[in-house]
Amino acid sequence: MSIAATDPSERAKPGTGAKTGASVGILPCQAILALWRDGEISAAKPLMEGQIQPSSLDLRLGEVAYRVRASFLPGSGNSMAQKIEQFTMHAVDLTQGAVLERGCVYIVPLLERLTLSERLSAIANPKSSTGRLDVFTRLITDGASEFDRVEAGYHGPLYAEIAPRTFSILARTGGRLNQLRLRRGEHRLSDAELTRLHERTPLVHAQAGTENIAGGIALTVDLQGAGGTGALIGYKARPHSPLIDIDKIGHYDPADFWEPIYAGTGSHSGLVLNPDDFYILASREAVSVPPDYAAEMVAYDTLVGEFRVHYAGFFDPGFGWAEAGGTGTRAVLEVRSHDVPFLLEHGQTVGRLAYERLTATPDRIYGQGIGSNYQKQTLALAKQFHRDRNI
Repeated sequence: MSIAATDPSERAKPGTGAKTGASVGILPCQAILALWRDGEISAAKPLMEGQIQPSSLDLRLGEVAYRVRASFLPGSGNSMAQKIEQFTMHAVDLTQGAVLERGCVYIVPLLERLTLSERLSAIANPKSSTGRLDVFTRLITDGASEFDRVEAGYHGPLYAEIAPRTFSILARTGGRLNQLRLRRGEHRLSDAELTRLHERTPLVHAQAGTENIAGGIALTVDLQGAGGTGALIGYKARPHSPLIDIDKIGHYDPADFWEPIYAGTGSHSGLVLNPDDFYILASREAVSVPPDYAAEMVAYDTLVGEFRVHYAGFFDPGFGWAEAGGTGTRAVLEVRSHDVPFLLEHGQTVGRLAYERLTATPDRIYGQGIGSNYQKQTLALAKQFHRDRNI
């Protein structure tokens, strides 16, 4: 497997802010490959081409999914195997592909396992396409008291909790639903550091002086669209939609799964979120991630409303970056209201981006040259749907 950029224009250029060789930060792709070679990351099957992303590792489903009665964490000193045995209703063979039903909770042992040094920890998130299908996916380790967190020095297997919320999915061994970032220490940029970095290389492309950098970079929702009244501003998932095979790319007609949402006028310019519905919207701002940084969106903040935005919170180095073909890219927002209907207004703050340094500039960055799906996205559905069909 080679992780060199397939297009020289996609190779990162250092000097945009962070120093290469930093002792603290997120590991770039070449360091992840070194962990594989050294055995700190291992798997039941060989590493696949494209599995290592610029600052993360795609994790693969194993051979069996366990339908469980409820979501759970094992807790300190407990193994996932013990909990699975206690809560399993039945096992599902994934080797030939199997349906994971909406409204059900599954635990899947992953092909990868970790033998981390005491200096390394990790965090996980759903992949972008997973979130856009409203598949709630979280990583669990033995002894875990938190989802999506791997403690420094962890030795052991990895598990994915999978809960399809809107669409039933067809999944199989080797499928990639979530991703792992490895880090040495942690230092998220302060607001002062973000401001200085933004002055050197724009992180948010908005009218000068309107940037909101406080606890990260604020993102607001676009409910007006590009064409004014009647412009397309989002999608709402249709109930009782067909099955989605997660490995099929550009295969499905969006009209079978989504209802378009159009901009209103006057008192109807907002959007009422129904707690039973799932929405795809877009940020008003375009954002950029320089090649020696990575970003993560805060998924849920009760200070901005009773709703969750963006299951898939990782933004790779080079996302929206001009020299990777981005010139700023809008964030697609996966939105679900909690418990009660909630009114969203155009320009309302819906989340914040936190930035963190990489320990070194990646050998390759996010962009079309490495097959990235969302580099120039505006309002994009998951990669399983046709991009050239209007609904």
